[in-house]
Amino acid sequence: MPALSLRRATEADIPFIMETERKPGYDQFIGRYDVDEHMAQLANPSFAYLIGEDDDGQSLGFVILMDLKRRDGNACVKRIAVASPEKGVGTALLAGAVDFAFLETNAHRLWLDVVSGNLRAQAVYRKIGFIQEGVMREAALLPDGSRSDFLLMSILRREWAARRG
Repeated sequence: MPALSLRRATEADIPFIMETERKPGYDQFIGRYDVDEHMAQLANPSFAYLIGEDDDGQSLGFVILMDLKRRDGNACVKRIAVASPEKGVGTALLAGAVDFAFLETNAHRLWLDVVSGNLRAQAVYRKIGFIQEGVMREAALLPDGSRSDFLLMSILRREWAARRG
């Protein structure tokens, strides 16, 4: 995995986030927000916007975590995207975000949904320790109007701790 550090995003990062989530082909798998939605969520303490950077401070990708203030500890990886795919950045970025969720919040369970056709993302999630819990049938509306299943995956705090040793 490439060297990567995580930091909290600021308003100045929103153009990078919006550019990244709008990369060609990402619309099949990654949602997108307008600037007002990003601004509102960035200010909301239930969300964490995290930027992954290399040693030179170059932004490589982002993760949006949500539901961080839920009493039951069920937090969600809402979105993850990298500027340049297939370089191992997504794995490092997600690993850092999972560490953040379990070290910096009271999260007990970190969950996500992934379009069933997004095999690359599923491989990354499994590599980090996420386990498939179920299928949400035809829950994803794709840009062409067709439907796809979402796979529901999660990792529990104790599973994350066991992986860390």
